[in-house]
Amino acid sequence: MKVRKNRRSAPKNAFYAQSGGVSAVINASACGVLETARRHRDKIARVYAGRHGIIGALTEDLIDTSRESAATIRGLRHTPGGAFGSARYKLAAIDENRARYERLIEVFRAHDIGYFFYNGGNDSMDTAQKVSEFGASLGHSLVCIGIPKTVDNDLAVTDCCPGFGSAAKYIAVSTREAALDVISMARTSTKVFVLEVMGRHAGWLAAAAGLAGEKPGDAPHAILFPEIVFEREKFLARVKTYVERYGYCVVVVSEGVRDAAGRFLAEAGTRDAFGHSQLGGVGPVVAQMTRDALGYKFHWAVADYLQRSARHIASQVDVEQAYAVGAAAVEFAVQGKTAVMPIIVRKSAKPYRWSIGEAPLGKIANAERKVPRSFITADGFGITAACRSYLSPLIGGEAYPPYRNGLPDYVRIKGIGVPRRLREPFVV
Repeated sequence: MKVRKNRRSAPKNAFYAQSGGVSAVINASACGVLETARRHRDKIARVYAGRHGIIGALTEDLIDTSRESAATIRGLRHTPGGAFGSARYKLAAIDENRARYERLIEVFRAHDIGYFFYNGGNDSMDTAQKVSEFGASLGHSLVCIGIPKTVDNDLAVTDCCPGFGSAAKYIAVSTREAALDVISMARTSTKVFVLEVMGRHAGWLAAAAGLAGEKPGDAPHAILFPEIVFEREKFLARVKTYVERYGYCVVVVSEGVRDAAGRFLAEAGTRDAFGHSQLGGVGPVVAQMTRDALGYKFHWAVADYLQRSARHIASQVDVEQAYAVGAAAVEFAVQGKTAVMPIIVRKSAKPYRWSIGEAPLGKIANAERKVPRSFITADGFGITAACRSYLSPLIGGEAYPPYRNGLPDYVRIKGIGVPRRLREPFVV
C-alpha cells in the first residue's frame, strides 16, 4: 500500500475585528495586520473584517478586505476611528451563553476561518481567550491572537497601550494651550478652568496632563486621579491657594474620581454593554463646587471623543507601536502561536527604545493596571519625576496626516461584504 506524502495544507482565511472605544491609531494596527497578512498568502488566504466588531461575526456580516486597494490599506495608518466599525459587546461566560460561541465557530467554519485577530482592551482579550478555548473544545483549529488597544493605558504586562500615547499628547497639549488662554483673562474673567478626561479606574490620561507643566506654577495645578480618594476641603484649599498665588487655577479631573465612600462624583445611573457604570460628567460638578465654595468664575470642558480621535496631533511613537503590534499579531499567528498578545517592551527611557514581546492572554484578560502611587505626588495632585520619565517618550514625535484643502485627508474603505453562507440569521 502506498503512503501518501503529506501536502502543505491550503491557506486559511482570517477574521479581524475592532472592539470597544476606538482610538486615533487603532486603524494603524489594522494596517499592520492587513499589510503583513498580504505578505503571507501561503498561510493566510484572505482577511475578513467584522462589520462593527464581533457583531459582524455573529451576524455573518463580514467585509472582504482583499477588495480594498493597497493605497486604502496604507491610508488606514493615518486615519482615526474604526474603519471597519467597532462595538461594545461582551460575550458572557461560555456556560452562560453557549449559543453565541457556537455561532462564532459556525461562521468561522462556513468561511474557512482559521485565524482570529481581536483588536481591543481588557474585555476583548478575555473574549479572545474564551473563543480560543471553545474552538479547541469543538475540534475547530483556530489561532487566536489579541491585539492591544486602549487610550486608558490599563492593560497588564505591556509597557503601554497603543492609542494612549496620542490621547496623552492631545491632553498635554490642550492643557498647556488652555492654560495660556485662562491666564490671559484671569484678572477680569475666568479664575478656574476644569478639563475632564477619560479614565474610569485608571488615571493615566489625567496623569498625562501633568506633562504640560515644567516649572513651578505651571498648569495643571491640580490633577484628580481615580487612584486617590477625593477630599473636597483639601481640593478647595488647593484651588484657593493657586488662585491667590497665580491669579488662576487649572484642574484636570479623571471621569472616574470617587469619594471616600467609593461613589463616583458623577454617575449617570445607567450601565454600558460591558456592565460598567455610565459616568455623567464630573467636570461641571467639580467646577460648580469651586464656584459655590469660593465664588470663582469658572469654565469647564470635556475632552470626550476629541482626546481619542485626534489623529492630527498623534504621537509618532504611538503610531509606530500600533502598527507594530498589528504586524506582530500576524507573524505570531503564522508561526503557530495562539492565545497570546503582542506587548510593548521598554528597553530604555533615555534614549527611548522599545521592542515587541508576547504574553499569554490569560495574563491580560480582565486585569487592570492603575497608576502606581509612586507616580503621584505625596499631596495627591500631581505627577512625580518617575511618572514624567515614563510618560514623556510615549508622546514623542509628530505624525501628521496628509492634508487636502486645509483638512486632514482620511481614507474610507469600500466595505464590500462577503456573501453569506448560512441560512439562519442570528439576533444579537
